[in-house]
Amino acid sequence: MTHDHDLVLRPTAAQTTAALNPPAGRNGGDLVVETLTGLGATTVFGLPGQHALGMFDALRRSSLRYVGLRVENNAGFAADAYGRITGEAAPLLLSTGPGALMSLAALQEAAAASAPVLAIGSQIPVAGLGGGRHGYLHELRDQQASFRDIVKSVHTVRTQSQIPSAIAAAWESALTAPHGPVWVEIPQDVLLAETTLPVVTAMDATPEDIAPRPELTAVAAHLLANAERPAIIAGGGVVRSDASGKLLALAERLDIPVVTTFGGKGAFPWEHPLSLQSWLEDRHTTDFLEDADVLLVVGSGLGELSSNYHTFAPRGRVIQIEADAGKLESNHPALGIHADARLALQALLETVPERRDATAPERVSAVLTKVRDRIAAQDLGLEQGIVAAVREALPERSPSFWDMTILAYWAWSAFDAKHPNTMHSAQGAGGLGYGFPAALGAAAADPSRPVLAVSGDGGAMYSIAELATAKQYGLDVTWLIVDDGGYGILREYMTGAFGEATGTELSRPDFVALSESFGVPATLTTPESLTADLAKAFATPGPSVVVLPALLRMFEPTHL
Repeated sequence: MTHDHDLVLRPTAAQTTAALNPPAGRNGGDLVVETLTGLGATTVFGLPGQHALGMFDALRRSSLRYVGLRVENNAGFAADAYGRITGEAAPLLLSTGPGALMSLAALQEAAAASAPVLAIGSQIPVAGLGGGRHGYLHELRDQQASFRDIVKSVHTVRTQSQIPSAIAAAWESALTAPHGPVWVEIPQDVLLAETTLPVVTAMDATPEDIAPRPELTAVAAHLLANAERPAIIAGGGVVRSDASGKLLALAERLDIPVVTTFGGKGAFPWEHPLSLQSWLEDRHTTDFLEDADVLLVVGSGLGELSSNYHTFAPRGRVIQIEADAGKLESNHPALGIHADARLALQALLETVPERRDATAPERVSAVLTKVRDRIAAQDLGLEQGIVAAVREALPERSPSFWDMTILAYWAWSAFDAKHPNTMHSAQGAGGLGYGFPAALGAAAADPSRPVLAVSGDGGAMYSIAELATAKQYGLDVTWLIVDDGGYGILREYMTGAFGEATGTELSRPDFVALSESFGVPATLTTPESLTADLAKAFATPGPSVVVLPALLRMFEPTHL
């Protein structure tokens, strides 16, 4: 009896000849780029360093497109966005020690947001491995240890023959739900040494889907079909698994109201009669969800932001569908279904009968009216107008990338993303500097439409050097910088908590003049002219900057 895994594809005569006579002048770096090409990669991000030069030398002998950023952390953010937009593993090439460590904040964001980043770093020579203090440049006692708490998996190479298998295993890990960053490290001498190994051809590293257990989806379907006041929370897992259509079909079949988390923006139509939109930092929404007798949570761990800062206390039965086993029932007891969101929603669609509830749209409308009235009572017309201006100017299918800034905090709740996988922010890990380099990665992934980046003046200074990258590669990104003279959200937090702020005020450059010094056109705008200035920038190919001096306020929290 022959099993599929017993079958071995025999090389053709031509393949055998090519394998026995590999081209001269190749090194270990060639095995890296050949493996990436064989896995289907087309673009790599990174920044060269002395130990990694073997990989970068090999790039010129490959078909891979290289996008080099000015800081490793920004290169990681760009790879993160490329992975989010394409759903493919985004290679990130780094050097040993300082270069590798500079990427850690970006990889933490990729891990928190389940973005598939394939980070490949160099190492000191093989003779120096093992934790001894040999005094090599960039030497760390255990470089892997710095990554192990952040990435999904760590893969170590010590010989050239191990390179293809290690990278393929890392690729599969990065793309297995939940997606995430992985780390591969290869010693300098392994990368530089000439190789006589055959050219790497097509590699198969296709991840297996995580299918739901049928007895669990049967129980979930029964609970939903017989619920009196069901509700759905849709998280980022719905977007990543391309399950928005199935979510819509299930909600409409059962007449269930849906709220999307900040990571799940666009997972459900904003103006749909069953849409509670994204007002999770609002007690009216929290009360509605707590009152549900059956709550279906899809692709969310109900973390701090999704639970109104852990004040959410469901009283009904919770069903949680989550591909990340670590998030399953981590915050609330539930019927936990470890599965890809798309497969689980499909299983429910095949099982549940129709359920009609004519009151659902009315109850949704009542909640949204209460939310609007609460915001309207706080004199926040400037902030609401700016959110509306950005939405009006941004082409409907253009992606946007938001830094940790007050306007982004507004956008989490109030911005209509229009489509799945078009609004992204650094709310996973919450680090500064994400917006602009991430937008560059998205523009590299899909140059057919302009991309928006949004930063405050504090966050902008983290990635200002990447204006040179945007100009060098002609990336079509419009960068909106809201300049309020400091770390605005921290100023607000500290003033609220202590009566005054410390360390939040910043001396900053003339952003318009600075942008123009990079050869990037820039405009100083106002709230009244913002829509027109953004629209003009979007219509102009290549990078551009729009600077909005404005002191924005957040709406009052409801969790305190």
